[in-house]
Amino acid sequence: MTESRTILITGASRGIGATIARRLLATDTEVIGVGRDFSEWETAPKNFTPVELDLADIEGLPHRLGEIARAHPDIDGLILNAGYGRFGSLEEFSYRQIQEMVDVNLIQHIFVARAFIPRIKKQGFGDLVVIGSEAALSGGPKGAVYSACKFALRGLTQSLRQECAASGMRVSLINPGMVKTGFFQDLDFAPGEAPENHIRPEDIAEAVVMIIQAHPGTVFDEINLSPLKKVVDFSKK
Repeated sequence: MTESRTILITGASRGIGATIARRLLATDTEVIGVGRDFSEWETAPKNFTPVELDLADIEGLPHRLGEIARAHPDIDGLILNAGYGRFGSLEEFSYRQIQEMVDVNLIQHIFVARAFIPRIKKQGFGDLVVIGSEAALSGGPKGAVYSACKFALRGLTQSLRQECAASGMRVSLINPGMVKTGFFQDLDFAPGEAPENHIRPEDIAEAVVMIIQAHPGTVFDEINLSPLKKVVDFSKK
């Protein structure tokens, strides 16, 4: 890692994003956290700048991202993490719900990357880390829309990996399995409670730190993280 890094994280207000933010702050990294509501953060830690922004507002997103880029021209890393899950057979989704899923789980990631990648390329060094999903590796029942977004996000990352290398910018993808967070709060299933049945958000944060602290010439193209034993708890139904 260079002496001083400034990294923007989307979905930083809670869950995986918040855990990544706190882990990076422990390395004295400047963190710009983007999220809808930072009320769960009692106080903003040193080196942390919270930016409240609804990434689902696709129409207004380019303007807001431009404001962030101008306010923080030293950003040299992006962690694209924001997203949400909704599952069911395709016919259970309204057309509007499909559009909302694609906007939040795919389009906004592309917009954020578009807003900052040109600036990072000019600096000659930087990182883009995308938090994907095991749903990008294999489709399953009741996950058609979610998996479609994650497969597309994986393709985006693979293409950007090749586009950005000549400029010294590294692009990596992390595909976690089931992580024990509030992601499942409104869903009818969750990972098993046993420690070997789920991934901790801290595990993903450690993978992010490993990626951005690697030798500048080394890229972790794709990391798949899985629980030792995949157990799904459907008792919430």
